[in-house]
Amino acid sequence: MAKTETKAPTRAAKTTGKSESKASAKAAAKPAPKAEGTAKASPEPTGPVRLQEHYKQKVVPAMMKTFSYRNEMQVPHLQAIVVNVGMGKATQNGKLLDSAVEELGIISGQRPVVTRARKAIANFKLRKGLAIGTKVTLRGRRMYEFMDRLLTMALPRIRDFKGISPKAFDGRGNYTLGLKEQLIFPEIQYDSVQSIHGMDITIVTSANTNEEGKALLKELGVPFRV
Repeated sequence: MAKTETKAPTRAAKTTGKSESKASAKAAAKPAPKAEGTAKASPEPTGPVRLQEHYKQKVVPAMMKTFSYRNEMQVPHLQAIVVNVGMGKATQNGKLLDSAVEELGIISGQRPVVTRARKAIANFKLRKGLAIGTKVTLRGRRMYEFMDRLLTMALPRIRDFKGISPKAFDGRGNYTLGLKEQLIFPEIQYDSVQSIHGMDITIVTSANTNEEGKALLKELGVPFRV
């Protein structure tokens, strides 16, 4: 009876097997390519923003008629909105500042920065460089989107709201509004709030005078008290 011969795998076959094994290991170890166009946290609004379109279609023609501007480039516009939160209590409890930073990020849709003391004040136990607040500067679409939410959703939630003061301009067409609590923004959940705090909202415009700045904000829908 003939014996069945079992041949050992050839050197070439062994080499091929090792190569395939190494190639598979490299492919497994290699990180998957990142998906292009992945949205970042709190992306800037895309497409037309309602208040921005309102400015182009309604505010510009109205301002040109009122102030007799020669061209559209002379019409004042919003340049930036700065939201600032001062947290004096943060010197005693750092968690309050962390909470304020998180809430401001939720309200504005942009990552805030921490503000620090510029000089030391012994009476207030304040050291130079100590974190005392947070702020965010909004521009472009995100600025108009925040302004729209402020006017249509936040301010009407203030109890007995009758409008804002028309006297808070700085002489160059910029306006600063003070709010007593962050809870007027519907994005903030009451149960998750560690401390109720206020904030200052500065609306920076390209207007040269308070009269032009007030007219611009009024056309945008800012409810000034009569």
